Amino acid sequence: MPLSTLQTGVSLIELLIAILIVGILSSIAAPAFTQWTQNSQIKNAAGSIQDGLQLARVESIRRNQIVQFVPGSGSSWTVGCESVNANCPGEIQSRVGSEGSNNVEVTVSPPVASIAFNGLGRVTPASAVNLIFDVTNPNGGTCIAASGPMRCLRVEVSPGGQIRMCDPSLSSSDPKGC
Repeated sequence: MPLSTLQTGVSLIELLIAILIVGILSSIAAPAFTQWTQNSQIKNAAGSIQDGLQLARVESIRRNQIVQFVPGSGSSWTVGCESVNANCPGEIQSRVGSEGSNNVEVTVSPPVASIAFNGLGRVTPASAVNLIFDVTNPNGGTCIAASGPMRCLRVEVSPGGQIRMCDPSLSSSDPKGC
């Protein structure tokens, strides 16, 4: 066989076509990946707040002391005892907001400096309304409830101490809805 008919490898044209196809597919996938990343930050922050509130409630029951959840800026928080003593430290656990959810914004309503749980796991002082933590991501856009692309979440604390995460864009008849 003559050498001109044997081909090994790929030609420059084939390589350029492959690079072009990869570029087109990447440009199509990039916006969806960005939105997924922004939504993941919301879910991480809401899950962290829920975990911190659950920790404060469990520690209050375990220690039979008043333990408080103190929200910080963004999605940061600290859990610690209200009355510090040898059996109950001032800081049991804390979370920095930049851990996986640095673009997230958390709004507490009604506004509170801390949420305390008594030895029975109930919110103290007794409140007649649910405490609501709305978790959004302004860098990603508005929430689905406001016709935007972000799946914003809410963490609710009932006066009895029940803590749940829900989606305000879903109806209240949906188990995931608020």
